[in-house]
Amino acid sequence: MKEEQQTSSTDIATNRALRVTVRNVAVLNLTYFGIEFAVALAIGSVALFADSVDFLEDGAINLLILAGLGFSVAQRAKLGMVLALVILVPGLATLWTAWQNFSSGLVPDALPLTVTGAGALAVNAICAWMLAPFRAAGGSLTRAAFLSARNDVAANVAIIGAGLLTSVTHSHWPDLIVGLGIAALNAGAAHEVFEAAREEHAQSRS
Repeated sequence: MKEEQQTSSTDIATNRALRVTVRNVAVLNLTYFGIEFAVALAIGSVALFADSVDFLEDGAINLLILAGLGFSVAQRAKLGMVLALVILVPGLATLWTAWQNFSSGLVPDALPLTVTGAGALAVNAICAWMLAPFRAAGGSLTRAAFLSARNDVAANVAIIGAGLLTSVTHSHWPDLIVGLGIAALNAGAAHEVFEAAREEHAQSRS
């Protein structure tokens, strides 16, 4: 009986800590979305545009996690499948923006591209670090948030590289290639989240 009470207390503490972490991660993501989106519009960067929409998506995912922490396993699994589709949205937006910039040949300003990418890297690294201890605590929902933050770290390193290459080559290709790469990362994350949610759904029915 005493062990059960201790386990219950631990679960409550973990759930409370997860809620605080997810809330803070959502605030960080939504705040940097506004910053990155403004810079992307100002310099015409495909990579920053894709990444800014990704920050918006991550913020939305974490807000949905807050709403879904009180759900049953089956409900969490269904919501996880929906989130897998949400992750694809930035990729679709990136393809449209990439086509427009490819047609116009617009070359983004290298310095704001690099500096904004570095800021995004710092934010996503902090978010991934905050979520890492809880990536299995909330099922597919928390896994969705952790995978997004983890993948975004790699994307931000690529954005910094694109900025440096743009300053040397004065070409729009580094920005375009990185933007399309971010879309591919989002597609991979969506697949992982969907598979995790489907497995969770199957376990809830067994």
